[in-house]
Amino acid sequence: MKHPLETHRAQAAAILESWGMPASTAATTAEILAWADLHGIESHGIAMLVEYDVRRKTRPINMKPSPRLLRDVPVAALMDADGGLGHAPARQAMQIAIDRARSAGVGMVSVRNSGHFGALGYYTTMAADAGLIGIATTSVFGIRVPPTGGRQARFGTDPWSFAAPSADGRHFVLDMATTTVASGRVRNKIVEGQPMPPGWGFDRHGNPTRDPREVMDGGFLSPLGGAAESAGYKGYGLATMVNILSSCLSGATLITDPMHSRQPWGLDVGHFLMAFAPGLFRDPAAFEADVARLSDTMRATEPADPAKPVLVAGDPERAVRDARLRDGIPIGPGLARRLRSLALETGAAWLLTPVDLSEVVSENIAGLS
Repeated sequence: MKHPLETHRAQAAAILESWGMPASTAATTAEILAWADLHGIESHGIAMLVEYDVRRKTRPINMKPSPRLLRDVPVAALMDADGGLGHAPARQAMQIAIDRARSAGVGMVSVRNSGHFGALGYYTTMAADAGLIGIATTSVFGIRVPPTGGRQARFGTDPWSFAAPSADGRHFVLDMATTTVASGRVRNKIVEGQPMPPGWGFDRHGNPTRDPREVMDGGFLSPLGGAAESAGYKGYGLATMVNILSSCLSGATLITDPMHSRQPWGLDVGHFLMAFAPGLFRDPAAFEADVARLSDTMRATEPADPAKPVLVAGDPERAVRDARLRDGIPIGPGLARRLRSLALETGAAWLLTPVDLSEVVSENIAGLS
């Protein structure tokens, strides 16, 4: 099933509003979820509503938060997100960083008491679109990755993003987890009843597995680089860096802290968002021209497989975006059934292609048994 971007966005907003989220906040959150799906980042798109539904029932999320600045200096700010989902406060934080960078050359905002905020590339692209270099990091809630040499999980996917504006508009946008794959992609395999590719994760005993349920049921995600012999310590180091920027700076709960130390609302996730102007160092147009020239040189590299040209960070997502703007955003049948169930449960309007209601009811009954 494929749907236009606006329908996709409206469906997410309808479900969020049915949970008590104000319309403006729901619209922002839905926009960021839809942006992820539009660019092929399904692990952070509308499928996250299934996860958010579980979290709001087991760990209260403030659906009507009032983010506020706790500290405000010329080039930086500290924000408390008031226990809500992180999308709207993170966009506000990056806009503050952009505004500071436009006036002072650099802007940084640290956020605490927040929640999952979707794809980091959305926020760094905001900076690149403004002619600025953008950096974003976030802590996470789920612990699924051991430090190199360890047998106990201490980290999550701990992602970060870097974006730089390019003269041709094809910005360099790197958005990556410090694991081999984001946990959302593993979760999506469960939803669609599909196995994982080799190398994505391990079962609870540390054995490689292709069963996504074994990873999510006490198993482990593979760290970036894998074992120490294959440079897994690099992913371990990057994960630590992300947590220092996201949690140590903001005062958010460390991923290694006990669960009971978290704020009464939400998940107390921390974010770090930064924007700075290339004009601090040289002519911005010349900088953007060099970014474009460097990227084009990479693309011109002779490929090992003629059918697979060399790409630059941001290229695959732009290709998917163009195709989905033309053809619609796909949603698998398993996810469609779960989203329909969420809408049915809270009375939200169902705007996507109808699914067999008997399957939804059967799923609900099975879930209660």
